[in-house]
Amino acid sequence: MEIVNIHEAKTHLSRLLERVARGESFVIARAGQPVARVIGVDAPAPDRQRRLGFLQGEIEVPDDFDRMGEEAITGMFERSDDSSA
Repeated sequence: MEIVNIHEAKTHLSRLLERVARGESFVIARAGQPVARVIGVDAPAPDRQRRLGFLQGEIEVPDDFDRMGEEAITGMFERSDDSSA
């Protein structure tokens, strides 16, 4: 996330707000210390964003997932005894 100092934020506020409207966000800092995070009004709150596990409870992975289709796949790579080579 981009960090912008207060002077730069005041000087380029319109340009920064255009970027926020496009979905970007930035941090305003005073003397290098973060003071505020600027995000769009429609952006989800940081604690509401869920990336990992967002389908938890919605799908179920079978226990034998890593062995599904094993026989068919093995059959494609093994030579049968009745074939002439």
